[in-house]
Amino acid sequence: MFKKALVCVSLIGLTACHDDNKDQHSTAQPELQLPQVIGHRGASALRPEHTLVSYQKAIDDGADFIEPDLVSSKDGILVARHENEISGTTNVATLPQFADRKRTKIIDGVSLTGWFTEDFTLAELKQLKARERIPQYRAANTQYNDQFEIPTLDEIIDLAAKHYQKTGKIIGLYPETKHPTYFQKQNLAMEDTLLKTLSKYQYSRDIAPIYLQSFEVGNLKYLKNQLDLHKSVKHAQLIQLYDSPEARPADYVAQNNPKTYADLATAQGLKDVSTYANGVGPWKVYVFKDAAMTQTTSFIADAHKANLKVHPYTFRPENNFLPDNLKCSKDTSKAAERCETGSIKEMQLYFKAGVDGIFTDDPALGRQAVQSYQATK
Repeated sequence: MFKKALVCVSLIGLTACHDDNKDQHSTAQPELQLPQVIGHRGASALRPEHTLVSYQKAIDDGADFIEPDLVSSKDGILVARHENEISGTTNVATLPQFADRKRTKIIDGVSLTGWFTEDFTLAELKQLKARERIPQYRAANTQYNDQFEIPTLDEIIDLAAKHYQKTGKIIGLYPETKHPTYFQKQNLAMEDTLLKTLSKYQYSRDIAPIYLQSFEVGNLKYLKNQLDLHKSVKHAQLIQLYDSPEARPADYVAQNNPKTYADLATAQGLKDVSTYANGVGPWKVYVFKDAAMTQTTSFIADAHKANLKVHPYTFRPENNFLPDNLKCSKDTSKAAERCETGSIKEMQLYFKAGVDGIFTDDPALGRQAVQSYQATK
């Protein structure tokens, strides 16, 4: 059982307090409606992504949410990996017992060669160890290579729940279903498993704010229908993710639906999204008209008019990932160097544009950006 405690969490615009003896809903206070810090794959700028240590680091560094990307094992268990092809994020290619599992597959129209989670049972995946995905930019993270297992969704929920038991602080969960149409075709559909797992634990069922996100559309509509029918996860909401404007959701491609993400980003498209989602997660390019970020598009205003929250991705602290006008150095030999001042300025430009939260690889910088932004208000 969870300790009896008074704790507060901002449910992205609604401030709710949990107290065994008091009404759980209080009036929202404007000064508390600050942008949410979402630990993108944990604190992946500082630890190998999608490991329990990365999620714990994100929690310790002030994240409001931790974000696991979910894929399926051969036996239908949801595990956290950025992609189902895992040669770049684990040591699988070095293990002789799995050499014969190497495959070439078409995933959402892209040919990939490597090792895929759906070809391994959970017990086999637990024999693997995580590695840094982009060592050319995050060499310091390689010191943690081959130390940590691939975590299950259950283990991530348990991590957040134990933190809540210990501190009384609620950390939200922000899972993404990766390649849902592909996994459906493998008879490994993730949606029901996801809801069943979340509803199994008191923390994720009754306490924590939950955002379920996807780049596809059909599975979000299915999740909404199931949540409306069964009310199985008390604080669950849905987020439509946006890839590049010219791209199409993978389920649209499978259905020969010509609509692109650009179509979903128009004022009417956002109204349509609001019929099944509570928010949108756009790639950063949707927010500003120019690279120098001096003029916004209408995306945020249109989304807010449709009662959608806006959580753009991804804010990273290295020079390589920053806009040219915010880099600490344009010298390509310093692309991997951290530029904390530039990263904070970038996030604050998006705060000023009106976003409701940000996906960041470095939640400590995200928290610092929020706090210094708050001080100017």
